[in-house]
Amino acid sequence: MNNLVQQFGFSFLTEPWLPQVLMVIAAIVAINVAAYHLLRKIEKIASGTTSVWDDALIKATRKPLTLTLWVTGANFAIQIVHRHLGTPVMDFVVPTRDTIIILALAWFLLRLISQASRNILARNETMEDAIDRTTVDALSKLGRFTVIIAAALVVLQTLGFSVSGVLAFGGIGGIAVGFAAKDMLANFFGGLTIYLDRPFAVGEWIRSPDHQIEGTVEYIGWRHTRVRAFNKNPIYVPNALFTTIVVENPTRMTNRRIKETIGIRYADLDKMGLIVADVKAMLQAHPEIDTGATLIVNFNAFAASSLDFFIYTFTKTVVWEHYHEVKQDVLLKVAAIIQAHGAEIAFPTRTLHIESAADETAASA
Repeated sequence: MNNLVQQFGFSFLTEPWLPQVLMVIAAIVAINVAAYHLLRKIEKIASGTTSVWDDALIKATRKPLTLTLWVTGANFAIQIVHRHLGTPVMDFVVPTRDTIIILALAWFLLRLISQASRNILARNETMEDAIDRTTVDALSKLGRFTVIIAAALVVLQTLGFSVSGVLAFGGIGGIAVGFAAKDMLANFFGGLTIYLDRPFAVGEWIRSPDHQIEGTVEYIGWRHTRVRAFNKNPIYVPNALFTTIVVENPTRMTNRRIKETIGIRYADLDKMGLIVADVKAMLQAHPEIDTGATLIVNFNAFAASSLDFFIYTFTKTVVWEHYHEVKQDVLLKVAAIIQAHGAEIAFPTRTLHIESAADETAASA
């Protein structure tokens, strides 16, 4: 049998290390299958809890754990072959094993951070006291960045590089890069300022009176912020700009204002007091007007073609569409009050006086 195996070039099948390697492979496969089913059961149990971390932990563990098990099994198999054949591969295998395990751990942490942030944002949709989406996104990015930098340093240390030398070189290089990429760094710190101060968040409407920037915030990155204008065009704003301009956030307004000037005819001067009083009473009784805020209705001016009174009040709603419905209702009721008093809303008019011939003769005499 051995001669037949050697004749066909399969002499390695008679090696004494082969059964041991096959046993290691079989054990790794069995452990992987057991771990898969165990994690599935734990995942079902965790899905019934309210915590966002247990689901994230289980989902983040699955693939990195499989990679770690296979790397560990391959390491045992190579050690068995090395003991029997004396192949000089261990100097290469050990650093490779350690590097892959470190990368698997970093992969696990990255998956954990990403999955946890997704769970938190998904849970926010069903909670009244939701966590700010921008804060979650910022902490997620910062956590991933920290994991990547830490993993890179540990891998370099594992491969025999001096981490202190790398950090020193990075410090010197950072000075040169800082001068060459000052705009990029300014945008980075501008983004950091947005994340810390939170003048606006994703989904909010912002505008700048200093620049032609107005729309809904769609994305806040480390370099730029994407604002979707009301004509649906995207506006990409460098984050450094937000540290030097004034930004209004109408989304966070408490009320919307109704400020209107309405004129009636000069012939209706005697009715002005009653009209103003009735309009004010109407606003105070209106269910959509915030009577706790400023509410003013007063005769304001003798204009060129009208007697003007003004309305200054605030609605309870801040929703743009509903606000205009409330404003329409208020103006229609004001018009009805003016009509009920027998007055009319004025419009620009001009009176032309033409002198008769008798007036001209009298004036010349």
